[in-house]
Amino acid sequence: QVQLVESGGGLVQAGGSLRLSCAASGRTGSSSWFRQAPGKEREFVAHINWSGGRTYYADSMKGRFTISRDNAKNTVYLQMNSLKPEDTAVYYCAASRSTVYSATYYDQTNYDYWGQGTQVTVSS
Repeated sequence: QVQLVESGGGLVQAGGSLRLSCAASGRTGSSSWFRQAPGKEREFVAHINWSGGRTYYADSMKGRFTISRDNAKNTVYLQMNSLKPEDTAVYYCAASRSTVYSATYYDQTNYDYWGQGTQVTVSS
């Protein structure tokens, strides 16, 4: 069983940046970040395929967030710039066992492993 551990969350002012990391205890396939704000459902943020050659973002994150991975370190990153108060949420890393591309990468049921989440708070 692969375990995922997120880190890098914290408190930042609007317009600031944070870099989240998701370290896996073993090799994983495609990966995504999701987030859940208080009182809201968990939503898709960004996806990266196994090789790192394909990335996808939710519309509100395009141009501000960048997902990347280092397979040698079994780690996926989320660079978040120009943060807004509405980005405040618990951010979760998710990974699949599969390296095969899935068109439904935004679907939470596609993922086999989940981290415990890391809190990101953006103050205005």
